Amino acid sequence: MYKTIDASRIQISQLMLPSNANFGGKIHGGYILNLMDQIAFACASKHSGSYCVTASVDTVDFISPIEVGELVTMKASVNYVGKSSMVVGIRVESENIQNGDKKHCNSSYFTMVAKNDNGRATEVPGLILNDKTEVKRFLKALKRIKTKRQRQSEFNSTSFSLQNYLKELEGYRVKVELPENYQ
Repeated sequence: MYKTIDASRIQISQLMLPSNANFGGKIHGGYILNLMDQIAFACASKHSGSYCVTASVDTVDFISPIEVGELVTMKASVNYVGKSSMVVGIRVESENIQNGDKKHCNSSYFTMVAKNDNGRATEVPGLILNDKTEVKRFLKALKRIKTKRQRQSEFNSTSFSLQNYLKELEGYRVKVELPENYQ
């Protein structure tokens, strides 16, 4: 079975209240992440028809602060599907409701996994890609997945040698002081 991206696309809006702000009047990033997790769950569950859990969050970019009193709108769509996993792309925008000024505040990618009634991963429908943007988002998700796997493989391998990387640290604000017999 295959579904279009539009079939599970979700948008929510919420007014930002003082109770969600720090002392500087900016909305807490953690509060925004909580809302993003909720919309990622809703989007992934709508696509899969299953209960979904968050497996990882990639590339959380806080671009602009959100002020108390602004209307925040989050847009989510499934950008990629694997066998039981989905990557949900989320865009966060805020709007000053008095003057209509809008700004892009955050973008992120949540990897969600569909679960069956026994809590085991379950297969999700494939994606029907309808335009160039949807194809590009799918390809970008593939690239992020491959890069992550390469990084994990490179740094988690038993053959990892610190000596091969020390030169790369030159020019950074770091001092490496290892015991002499450390490999």
